[in-house]
Amino acid sequence: MGMIPGLGKMKKQIDEAHIDPKAINRQEAIILSMTKAERKHPDLIKASRKRRIAAGSGVSVQDVNKLLKQYQQMADVMKKVSKMGKKGLLRHGLPGLLPPGGGRFGG
Repeated sequence: MGMIPGLGKMKKQIDEAHIDPKAINRQEAIILSMTKAERKHPDLIKASRKRRIAAGSGVSVQDVNKLLKQYQQMADVMKKVSKMGKKGLLRHGLPGLLPPGGGRFGG
């Protein structure tokens, strides 16, 4: 992740977050148990599909629900960021990525 533009500065924060590698593996297993259509359109995933995904990934339905909820929250944040546009990001900053005022150029 350190090689992604803008995220190299966050490496220290990511390291300090103490992200559980088992949780990442669990999330990967859930995603790999989804069909391409489900990955592209998570709103297709109803109860029976959640049970199938959970069984295929070796986790509980609650774990599948948790991942889907995290995805929805991130999608909502990205939608807000895109509405602000570049000028909004430079003016207000994005926690962890851009300081208020546009960073080194000062806005």
